Amino acid sequence: MKLDRTKNGIRNMLWGILNRVLNIVIPFAIRTVFIYYLGAEYLGLNSLFTSILTVLNLAELGFSNAVVYNMYKPIAENDTDSICALMNFYRKVYHIIGLVVSFAGILVIPFLSKLIKGDVPSDINLVLLYLLYLANTAVSYFLFAYKNCILTAYQREDIISKINIVLKLAMYVAQILALILFRNYYAFLICLIANTIITNIVTAIYSDKYYPQYKCRGKISDEKKATIKKNIKGLMIGKLCLVSRNAFDNIFLSMFLGLQMVTIYGNYYYIMNAISGILTIIMTSIGAGIGNSIATESVEKNYKDYMKFIFMYSWISGWCTVCLFCLYQPFMIIWMGNDLLFPMIDVILICLYFYSLTMGDVRSQYSAATGLFWENRVYVLVEAATNIVLNYFLGKAWGVHGIILATWISIFFINFGWGSLIIFRHYFKDFKARNYYLAQLFYMLMAAVVTALTYYICNLITLNPLMTLILRFCVCMIVPNTLFFLVYRKKPVYKDSLVFVKRHFLKRNV
Repeated sequence: MKLDRTKNGIRNMLWGILNRVLNIVIPFAIRTVFIYYLGAEYLGLNSLFTSILTVLNLAELGFSNAVVYNMYKPIAENDTDSICALMNFYRKVYHIIGLVVSFAGILVIPFLSKLIKGDVPSDINLVLLYLLYLANTAVSYFLFAYKNCILTAYQREDIISKINIVLKLAMYVAQILALILFRNYYAFLICLIANTIITNIVTAIYSDKYYPQYKCRGKISDEKKATIKKNIKGLMIGKLCLVSRNAFDNIFLSMFLGLQMVTIYGNYYYIMNAISGILTIIMTSIGAGIGNSIATESVEKNYKDYMKFIFMYSWISGWCTVCLFCLYQPFMIIWMGNDLLFPMIDVILICLYFYSLTMGDVRSQYSAATGLFWENRVYVLVEAATNIVLNYFLGKAWGVHGIILATWISIFFINFGWGSLIIFRHYFKDFKARNYYLAQLFYMLMAAVVTALTYYICNLITLNPLMTLILRFCVCMIVPNTLFFLVYRKKPVYKDSLVFVKRHFLKRNV
């Protein structure tokens, strides 16, 4: 069965963005309430424990991605038995993963105090708090998390987004009330655990409603199992790389500089990650569509789409970089005040980190769709190891500047520089990687020039923080997009992209 990739992709993107906006705005309010009602140290604990459990979730190994990848072909061929067998296998493995995560989490307990420089709030039981976080992480594995794979493989993430919108909105309201009325951290976490349980149950109900033909039954062949295991090994290494970025950043910050610095870094990272998350939705919304295209279209057609998506995504991420650079500081002054403000050098490094991170987003989707999990293993291991080592040494020497710089070095030179070669060696074999690199570096240079010019104009605005923020935002809406248009308008890839946007967004009902 050939999926309606464009319709599904646009629908997923719209609902995904709405879901993401909800998950930016409300947690933003919660983060603010957290600091004002409990204090920066409590929020630092939240970031630290989340980072520790992110590391423990390596046990999941990206297993769900491997299963979804192996569902693309059976779905295209209407092979119900194979899909049922994959789901059955998925469920069994997830139960095992839940046990592993729980056991590994318990082993961390004796070392908790060593991961924090300075004291923790006096009314907090560190072990009890950590166990609540651990319970929230482990519970999904024992319920129905495996049901998500069907919705994802059929490119119906919009259903998952709708469920999350309703249930998370209820959870956020309950959490805010717990913080304001009771000032109770434990009640805050109990709301989180309840939401995780209910979301799993509701997602399973809707998965069965839309795709009742798929039940957990049958066994996959030994050959298929061997393929999945091989892909899982590659994905495990890939997840290690992702974990080494933010999770280890917070852990090293807590060890070297204390919980308050974790909170300050977390505030800046929260904004950057919110924007990055919206961009990621654009790509993940068409992820299954890319997988379907890989299975049904020629390599030449997919390469043309690949370069077109790179161009469009670079324009969007370049504009987001401009906005971050010009608006970060006035926004932070309004939100948190001058006491929780980074110097401008860190803003530069964070923006560099952000843009470099987005340079690999399109490639990651195509790499996953072509099943290059195992082939990516070496560069990802090197990236993760480089980031951890540099985090330690640069963080110890230069504090937060060194930790952000360490993460950027590993992303740009290893993830982008080395990692981009893999897909050209194994899939786009007839096309030169050099053209891709030159295009990406040109887009990056343009983003840097446009950011500098826009910031120069924004810097002329010196009013109160609120008016400065509003006027700077107006400048960021107009100036960078005008400059990008003037530079790109005569390029063939711009014309191809314009045709694509007009055809699929402006003349199509979703």
